[in-house]
Amino acid sequence: MSKHYQLTASISLVALTFLCLVWEGWLAPLRPGGSWMILKAVFLLIPLFGILRGKRYTYKWLSLFIQFYLMEGLLRATSDHGLSQWLAAGETLLATILFVSVILYIRSTRLPQEEKAAQ
Repeated sequence: MSKHYQLTASISLVALTFLCLVWEGWLAPLRPGGSWMILKAVFLLIPLFGILRGKRYTYKWLSLFIQFYLMEGLLRATSDHGLSQWLAAGETLLATILFVSVILYIRSTRLPQEEKAAQ
């Protein structure tokens, strides 16, 4: 079952990275011609290889880190207008899917209590 959560987390992380790049680079940047907000996509590349390899530690800190994207998506979905508002809603959806799949992966790969006590 953890492979399913890993696949969901991987797909949603890649999709969120792509969405941030396209959003801030071409579709609806804060300023015409692009803005420095495109760097938010770069930060999503940091955990990518750990997520693809199933590193539990990466999943743990990503569960905290992804909440910034969730907050930004919610903020811009309620304050922006037009295409930017729809892209923010997409960011919120992808960040929520990523957060839930990361939490479920962490729970599914947790050691049983007996093994923890032995260590």
